[in-house]
Amino acid sequence: MRLRKQIAQRLLLSGCALSPDQIVITSGCVEAGVLSLRALCKPGDAVAIETPVYFNFLQMIQDLGLKALEIPASPRGGISLEALEYALDRNAGEVKACIVISNFNNPLGGRVSDEDKLRLVRMLENHQVPLIEDDIYGDLSYSDERPSVAKSFDKTGNVLLCSSFSKTVAPGYRVGGVAAGRYQEQIERGKMLANVATASPTQLAIAEFLANGGYEHHLRSVRRVYARQSAKMSDAIGRAFPSGTRVSRPQGGFVLWVEMPEGVDSLVLYKKAKALSITIAPGSIFSVDGKYLNCIRLNAACWNSAVEVAIETLGRLATEQLTAAPRD
Repeated sequence: MRLRKQIAQRLLLSGCALSPDQIVITSGCVEAGVLSLRALCKPGDAVAIETPVYFNFLQMIQDLGLKALEIPASPRGGISLEALEYALDRNAGEVKACIVISNFNNPLGGRVSDEDKLRLVRMLENHQVPLIEDDIYGDLSYSDERPSVAKSFDKTGNVLLCSSFSKTVAPGYRVGGVAAGRYQEQIERGKMLANVATASPTQLAIAEFLANGGYEHHLRSVRRVYARQSAKMSDAIGRAFPSGTRVSRPQGGFVLWVEMPEGVDSLVLYKKAKALSITIAPGSIFSVDGKYLNCIRLNAACWNSAVEVAIETLGRLATEQLTAAPRD
């Protein structure tokens, strides 16, 4: 109860007035997402999801026997509401859930504006499609203002807000939660069947961290660090990568989306980089259909001289692909 109380208090910063009883503690955000999908969907159902999107969501959808309906997203505004509404109209009755990372999404870094969050909530309610909102990066805004969540505009319990402390405190703690609205009973039943409860010691540790002000102090520090390191990596990409490369400029989080010229194959780049002990995420894993072959996602959480050399190496390998390509 102590952790749920602290989470409910923090949710006030993102515009939500919820009681502790409306929050179900989970073993990380992944479990929150899986429980939500299981509560809402059955095998064969379609799930609307932004693209490119965090590959773990695609794995969840596949493992549960669901179909992903990809909706275009942008590095600035996130999911395209026009494309989503068109897809909902064309697939009426088939779409049983929609997943959106509303703030600083992975991999694009886009943030849905307050106006569009309201539109999103109303649109999905009108189509009777529940929204699974992932807000795992919401506390990592580069500004002092904590962005709102779509859940704050939810008046009917149609939004299931999922998050965790994996990106802000420690991944290994595996402590998250879901505010499931009118689907709370199904979520609680699913949690009971999955693993009964999340470990108490880590819950108590995070609750204390929140209560004594340590979490907010920690956030002020890491926000500045991630903003600085993301800018440094972005600038290094601009210097090292082939002409025509574009890189996202997120306002929170720590992932960068890099779009290289069409002649660069990110899977080839991944294999060559891995042989040199450099790890990247090729763009094709962020789509069901293997799109974004000329794109990669980079993690900017760490920046030092070794990472700078790795960026220079990646740029060289990408340039070599272009110069080796046959000319018409």
